[in-house]
Amino acid sequence: MRKLKNSELNRKTIQEFRETPKYPIVVVLDNIRSLNNVGAVFRTSDAFLVEKICLCGITARPPHREIHKTALGATDSVKWEYYESTVDAVDKLSAHGYKIIAVEQAEKSILLPDFVPRNGEKYALLFGHEVKGVQQAVVDKSDYCIEIPQHGTKHSFNISVGVGIVLYHFYYHLHKVLHTS
Repeated sequence: MRKLKNSELNRKTIQEFRETPKYPIVVVLDNIRSLNNVGAVFRTSDAFLVEKICLCGITARPPHREIHKTALGATDSVKWEYYESTVDAVDKLSAHGYKIIAVEQAEKSILLPDFVPRNGEKYALLFGHEVKGVQQAVVDKSDYCIEIPQHGTKHSFNISVGVGIVLYHFYYHLHKVLHTS
């Protein structure tokens, strides 16, 4: 086994990335405080070919040095929009046919392994404030709440880790369907 060199990774250019079909997923960040988390979400969204990111409320927007530090240029590849209100972003996405999914610990939430995204559906995945989570007003507008199973003492993930887990789950199921059909 030999570690691959960067030149062997077949990385897309920004233009190639923009022209590549995306998975029908929008990431919505509801009042995220940490600029490093925002940058990490851009980088992860680039890796999983997410359509776009909606930055809402107090969530910082590019260009910003702290976002760039963890995004490593993904703010140039991944489309993004800003909304003062997360509810406004959710309303717009819902009107465009996206299933609204809050990633939150809630009554009647579905454990992530039990939620299988379906080909042909569009998804808006909402991730909330590092301490307060997704606003109740946004949870109220959600079609589903999904929860990442946790068995330790904390019952919370860093926002960028949670985004990575959920995006991989969606990518795994949608990629499998798209490439075996």
